Amino acid sequence: MILLDLLALVSPVFACAAIGWVWRRMDRPFDSETVTGLTVNIGTPCIVFDTLTRLDVSLGDFGLMAAASLTAIAGFAVVGLIWLMIAGFSKAAFLPALMFPNCGNIGLPVCLFAFGEAGLASAVSFFAVMIVLQFTVGVAIAAGKASFRLLLTSPVAYALVLALLVMSFEITVPEPIAKTTQLLSGVTIPVMLIALGVSIAQLRISSLGESLAVAVTRMVMGFGIGTATAWAFDLPPVMAGVLIIQSSLPVAVFTYLFALRYGRSPETLAGAVVLSTLFSFVSLPLVLYLVMPGT
Repeated sequence: MILLDLLALVSPVFACAAIGWVWRRMDRPFDSETVTGLTVNIGTPCIVFDTLTRLDVSLGDFGLMAAASLTAIAGFAVVGLIWLMIAGFSKAAFLPALMFPNCGNIGLPVCLFAFGEAGLASAVSFFAVMIVLQFTVGVAIAAGKASFRLLLTSPVAYALVLALLVMSFEITVPEPIAKTTQLLSGVTIPVMLIALGVSIAQLRISSLGESLAVAVTRMVMGFGIGTATAWAFDLPPVMAGVLIIQSSLPVAVFTYLFALRYGRSPETLAGAVVLSTLFSFVSLPLVLYLVMPGT
């Protein structure tokens, strides 16, 4: 009975992704560039702003979750770097894949279904920290040089700043703005998942051994470091559960896109994205079983 309940939590996520996968395999038209652009530049900033302002998240809670998230990602970087050195893999190619889980496409809906809107608020806090680091540190690692241009042109960063200002000064968001961002937030998560399915359908597994090693390391390391960080910060149950879930997720699709852009073993990264996402069919229910109260 517990297993069925857990599967019910994750099945909508994989069902939406499966729609995208089937759509692409049927060779139906899907303008990935347009959909991704709308999601990254409009939908995701709306999720960040709407969640942090509408759910009345306190600065203290956001700060605690952000600090724990930053610590966990730093842990991914340190352990990932050591593992890559031992394994003899390229740090520029694979370190971003170990550092940045797919906490947007998969993490946000899973945390919402598992813990309700309180879980979504904590998940957005993790996601906000991750996206800032991904578009600065992640790009710098893949490109071999630092650049803050992507961050300065990222609507998510501005949405986060605006949300923090609203939270700090207890500003009442005008109803038309609040309703609009809430509406766009509701549409964005299903679209993100469908786009994820389309992306996976287009990726091909190459260098199976390296792809498998990166995929397994990302998820096992993520769970271990996420659990240790939640314990070290003595997080409340919902925050702890969200941190562990977000830390345990598959390789983010963006790491493949950065690898493709900068020529950092994109075929192997594509395999790591596909394999880790497939593994999450099994791992996510297990993680939920461990972190959800009453299971």
